[in-house]
Amino acid sequence: MTTISSSVSADVGAVPKAKSRNLSLDRARTFLTLVVLLHHAVIPYTYFGHTDPKYFFGFDMIVLATDSFFMAMFFFLSGLFAWSGIARKGPLNYLQDRLLRLALPFAICAFTVIPLAYYAISLRHHPEIGFSEYYWNMITKGPWPSGPIWFLWVLFAFDLVACLLYRLSPHLLDPINRLSLHGRRRPAVFFAVMLAVTAAFYVPGLVHYGHSSWFEFGPFSVQHGRIMLYASYFFFGAGIGVAQMDRGLLAADGRMAKVSWDWMVLAIVPYCLLWVLIFIKREILGNPSPLPDWYEALYAICFTVFSVAIMFLILAFFQRFRQSGSAKLLDPMQADAYGMFLVHYPIALWLQYWLFDYDLPAIVKATVGFVLTVAFSWALTRALRQIPGATKVL
Repeated sequence: MTTISSSVSADVGAVPKAKSRNLSLDRARTFLTLVVLLHHAVIPYTYFGHTDPKYFFGFDMIVLATDSFFMAMFFFLSGLFAWSGIARKGPLNYLQDRLLRLALPFAICAFTVIPLAYYAISLRHHPEIGFSEYYWNMITKGPWPSGPIWFLWVLFAFDLVACLLYRLSPHLLDPINRLSLHGRRRPAVFFAVMLAVTAAFYVPGLVHYGHSSWFEFGPFSVQHGRIMLYASYFFFGAGIGVAQMDRGLLAADGRMAKVSWDWMVLAIVPYCLLWVLIFIKREILGNPSPLPDWYEALYAICFTVFSVAIMFLILAFFQRFRQSGSAKLLDPMQADAYGMFLVHYPIALWLQYWLFDYDLPAIVKATVGFVLTVAFSWALTRALRQIPGATKVL
């Protein structure tokens, strides 16, 4: 026992090495990018879709699943390299990199990508308003929606907090790293701790704020009830990445990938319970606003279990099948995934605007929209990355 403890302590205290590529994580990140594009391609054709009368229940199932995990998982994956990056570069140099990769794209997209995207919706309802008038009203009077780029400024804020915490103590996240090293053989322990912590942050927030409460200041926005949930995912990822990430929970030979079917069961059960709660809300409670606290608490618990479990399932899948041909299909898109995330939104919304007038089933519209959004955003990103210096941002 003493030998094991000494080994774990030595691993935690090891100096972080220069970041090397992890194909499993790269593929998981690329997969999540495609999930974002799919989410935005199908959402107009759901129960709460607002931009097309066509409807398909299967898209409600997709949106419920994606909305419950994909942004939290993005924060987790981003956090994996935060603490080790700060340790290697120093807080100031690390923040300079983050300004280039996060703050600069956020500013550019807020003034270009977002107005172009939302004008497609405005034009459908107010065709008499020209783009210049719409643009000026958006940035001077508001509302100035952020679309998916809210992720960038929130992630930068977490990076800033991480730098401040690192200055306070470089060993602050060592307990999470030790838990990760232990999780190489017993991933269920890490799962249980992460579930308990994220639930402790998310359940009170959802009960207090509800689903629809957002902080909004110009293009800066984020859901009140989820901000601490995202923070917990980010810092759990940062804790794993403190040192020796390849020997912890995400180790290629770890047990996490070997019990992937367990994660599937843990994801399916709370997902089904979410639908039971949605049925109760719509058919029994009559969609009240606000919802009872007991309902919000139960929903938040099921949401949290599903969110952590589906993330473990996805990570386990890409670890377990890292040599399979199907996983390798994502490799050509890896370098362009971030750019696709940044530029896809106006493409998706304008395709939906174009498809609106066609009397086609929702499945056809969503399929066309998704395929073309992937193709056009990938092509545009490839073109933008040819600009000198653009690869440092994209």
